[in-house]
Amino acid sequence: DSMTFDFHGKVVLVTGAAAGLGFACAKAFTDAGATVVMTDIVQESLDKAVEELRSAGAEVFGVCNDVSKSSDVSAMVDAIVERYGKLDIAVNNAGTASPLANFHEVTEAEFDRVIAVNLKGVWLCMQAEIRQMLKQGEGRIVNMASATSRNTYPNAAPYVTSKFAVAGLTRTVAVDYAERNIRINAICPGNVATPLVVSMVKDLSVLSAKHAMKRMGTPEEVANGVMYLASDLSSFSTGSLLEVDGGWNAI
Repeated sequence: DSMTFDFHGKVVLVTGAAAGLGFACAKAFTDAGATVVMTDIVQESLDKAVEELRSAGAEVFGVCNDVSKSSDVSAMVDAIVERYGKLDIAVNNAGTASPLANFHEVTEAEFDRVIAVNLKGVWLCMQAEIRQMLKQGEGRIVNMASATSRNTYPNAAPYVTSKFAVAGLTRTVAVDYAERNIRINAICPGNVATPLVVSMVKDLSVLSAKHAMKRMGTPEEVANGVMYLASDLSSFSTGSLLEVDGGWNAI
């Protein structure tokens, strides 16, 4: 009962695409026929991810960048437009987290880094993407929010704060451009065993227990939600936060 999406002829940007949810999204879009631009901050990881999809016959293009730097973000969108002439869909997935810690012991540097990538990075990417989409007359943006955009997680204040902010940013900008043929939504995944999550939490059973379904999500399940928000099937959705969280936020 697999449902297939068709993104032939579409140019899709996925930030933070070398691993985890970003890689799953890049793969899902290439499997659906899209041309995918993958970005990440570590050149070596990015090259490996790009090569993996290319060897499977996908049309992919890698751009190494830091989404928290406006010059990198501008150069990224310029490179996409120069190469492909347009940017149909953007998935702003790049994210990071600091080690779990008591709030009063979190360092300023840890807070600054999480906010720089998770919030400022999405802000800068959206600005550059929307400038291009306004020129084209259309576009779709999917931001990687989190179940913790509406919920909390112990000792993860910088991360939770950044994800609440991404939710607010998604909704307010979506309203601003709702009549300009640019749809902006966010996906709110529950716990998935990505490298980032595994690096933070050693006992995954604690994460499974957060969900009503009592299991972890898969990267592919999150990617399916992203593709739905990027497709014509969600044509009347903008400013929405789609939960793909095994029922975490329903508990």
